[in-house]
Amino acid sequence: MKMNIETIPNYRIAYVRQMGPYGPANAKTMEKLKKWAAEKHLLTESAILFGIPQDNPDTTLPENCRYDACIVISTDELTDDSIDEGEFSGGEYAVCTVKHTPEDVQKAWADVFPALQQSGYRMDHKPVVERYTGKMVAEGFCELCIPVIKN
Repeated sequence: MKMNIETIPNYRIAYVRQMGPYGPANAKTMEKLKKWAAEKHLLTESAILFGIPQDNPDTTLPENCRYDACIVISTDELTDDSIDEGEFSGGEYAVCTVKHTPEDVQKAWADVFPALQQSGYRMDHKPVVERYTGKMVAEGFCELCIPVIKN
């Protein structure tokens, strides 16, 4: 598995939160965010989107799991009551580019943690992230970003 360590900056984000089991509802939440972003002309080839599962489904009841679909926005971008606003906390991340299919993403999640241990890093206590740009989506890829600290 090809993995790079990258420092991702802090970003101002607009987001939509979904509460409940992870799965098909996540995609609907991302579509809701994309609809808002398209109306604001924010869905460019260079737009950065994040899918952030905020909770570990192994330790959190499915109905309490939070998923945030996010888009990076500029400091002067105006938001409205239909969207939440926050900050993405950057830092060091192990980044893996994968084909954006359910099978490839699932395999990557299974492979990334053993690869991370072999690289001399361990997972930090922040949520994992799926990152997308307009160009990557058009080419059928996404990135898995795992927050890390050096062993």
